[in-house]
Amino acid sequence: MTEGSGFVHSHALVESKQIGPRTRIWAFVHVLPGARIGADCNIADHVFIENEVVVGDRVTLKSGVHLWDGVTLEDDVLVGPNAAFSNDPAPRSRVKPAEFLKTRVRAGASIGANATIRAGVTIGPGALVSDGAVVTRDVPPRAIVAGNPAHITGYLDTPEVRVDGPAISAQRLGSELPPLQARGAKLHALPKIVDLRGALSFGEIGAHLPFTPQRFFIVYDAPSEEVRGEHAHKACHQFLVCVKGSCTIVLDDGEHRDELRLDSAKVGLHIPPMVWGIQYRFSADAVLLVLASDTYDADDYIRNYDDFLAAVGKKPA
Repeated sequence: MTEGSGFVHSHALVESKQIGPRTRIWAFVHVLPGARIGADCNIADHVFIENEVVVGDRVTLKSGVHLWDGVTLEDDVLVGPNAAFSNDPAPRSRVKPAEFLKTRVRAGASIGANATIRAGVTIGPGALVSDGAVVTRDVPPRAIVAGNPAHITGYLDTPEVRVDGPAISAQRLGSELPPLQARGAKLHALPKIVDLRGALSFGEIGAHLPFTPQRFFIVYDAPSEEVRGEHAHKACHQFLVCVKGSCTIVLDDGEHRDELRLDSAKVGLHIPPMVWGIQYRFSADAVLLVLASDTYDADDYIRNYDDFLAAVGKKPA
C-alpha cells in the first residue's frame, strides 16, 4: 500500500504516523508509534525501529538493522546490513534505565555491514565506518574507521600531498615543495647540514619561520591509532616539524582539505589561524616539534567542528 506517495509493503507493521513523503518501507519492517522517519527514505526488509528514534531525510537502512530508543540518524545516512546499535552500556533483563544513552549518526555518514556502534557515540558528518568495525568512541567528520576497537585509517575527500620522494632533491627542496589547498597553510624547506659529527637542521625567524615563537611543545610516544589535534586556533599560528619518525597531518579550511605525511626534519609546516588541524598515524618513534606564535590560551581554541565551520562562514553538514 502507499502512504503519502510513498510505499509500505503489505507485510510491514508501521504504527507511526510520522513518516515523510516518498519513503519506501519493505516487508517485515516494524516501526513503533513514536518513531519519526523523514522523506525519501528506503527501509529494507527485517528492520525494527523503536519509539524514541529519529530518522532524517534520504536515509537508507539495509536489511537486519535495529534502531533502539535514543538513536538519531541525520539526513543522507546509510546503514549497511546487520549493523548493530546499542543504547544501554550495562543492560539487564527487565531493568530499564532512567534514560537511554543518545547515539547520533551525523549527516552523510555511512556505516558498513555488521558494524557495531556502542551506545552514546557520535559518528561525524560524512564519516565512513568500515564493515565489521566496533565503534567505541566518537568518529570525527569525514574519518574512515576500521577494526576492533575502531581506529582511524584515513579521511575521505582529502587529497594526499607528497612532501618528499625520489624526485625531490635536497638541493632543490625549497622550489619543489608542493602547494597546499588549505587557506594560508604552507610547507617550508629547512636547511640541513651534514658532516662527520652527524646532521643538523635549523630555522631562523623570517628566513624560515613566518612568525616569532612564544611557546613550543613536543609530541612523542603517541600510540599509532590515536588522533591528536582536532581543533583550530582563532589567532595562534603553528609551525610543525617531525624531527624523528613520521606522522600524518590533515588540514581543513572549511572548503579545501589536504593530507600530508611529515617524515623529514628538512620540512616544516606552517598552519595559520582558522585552519582545522589533525595529527594521526604516528610512527612508533615519532617526535613532533610544534612552535606556536602565542602562549597557551584556552579561549583561542575551537574544538567543535560545527563551530569551526560557522566561524569560517560555512554551513555545517
